[in-house]
Amino acid sequence: MTNDAKGLFETEPAQGRLPLYEGKMIWQFDAHYEQPRYWVDSAKGRQALLGRREDHGQWMDYQAYRLGFRDIAANTNERTLVSTLIPPTFHGNKLPTAKVFDENGNRLLDSHTQLFLCAVWNSFVIDWMLRQKVTTTINFFYLHQLPVPRLTEADSAFVSIVERAARLTCTTPEFDDLAKEVGLGSHKNGATDPAERARLRAELDGLVAHLYGLTEAEFAHILTTFPLVAEPVKQAARNAWRDVERGLIT
Repeated sequence: MTNDAKGLFETEPAQGRLPLYEGKMIWQFDAHYEQPRYWVDSAKGRQALLGRREDHGQWMDYQAYRLGFRDIAANTNERTLVSTLIPPTFHGNKLPTAKVFDENGNRLLDSHTQLFLCAVWNSFVIDWMLRQKVTTTINFFYLHQLPVPRLTEADSAFVSIVERAARLTCTTPEFDDLAKEVGLGSHKNGATDPAERARLRAELDGLVAHLYGLTEAEFAHILTTFPLVAEPVKQAARNAWRDVERGLIT
C-alpha cells in the first residue's frame, strides 16, 4: 500500500480500472462492507504483478474470485477472523488472499473449496481457536496452524456448507460467474434479506461445530467467549447445533 501507491493508485473509477480492495472493505461473507478508496488500471496492475516475468497471457490471481481475510484483527474484537471471497480485482497487503494460480497460470484452488474454507474460517469454532494465538494481526502463519476438516465434494456436509456460503457471498452482479460455477445460477439467488442471512449464518455455525465433534456444552462455552456478539446471534447458533443434531439441518 506504500510502495505501489505512486503511479498505480487512482482516486476515481474509469474505463479499464479495477477497485483496489483493502481489509476494511470486507466483513464476513461481505465484499461490500465499505467502498473502495483507490482504483488500479488493469494493464498497469498486471505489469506490476508480473515484474520481470514475461507475459504469456497466463491467468493470474487478480483475474479470479479468491478468499481473503483482514490482516488487522484483535482477539478482543467482535470477531477476529473476518473473511470473504472478493471479485476479480487487485488488493492491498492488509487483505491477504489465497493463491489461486501458480506462476504458469495453472489452477491451484477451486471455488468450491474456497467457499468451504470461507465458511469454516468465519465460524465461531475457528474464531475461538485463533483467538488463543493472535493479538492484533493475522497472517498465513496462523492460518496454516488451524485444524481444518479435509472434506471433498463427495461429502454431504461439504455440499451443504458450500451452498450456504455461496448464497451469503454471491449477492451482486459481479459474483454472477462464481454463482454459475458453483451451481447457484446468479446473484439473484443469493441471500440479501438480513433475517435470511442470519439464519444461514447460524446454520453454518451449527454444521461446522458438528464437523469438529463438539458437544452442545462445548459449543455453548465457545459462544460465551464472544462478549461483543449479540445474544440472539449466539442463541441462534446454539439452536442450529441442536437442529443439526436432530437431522433438521443437513
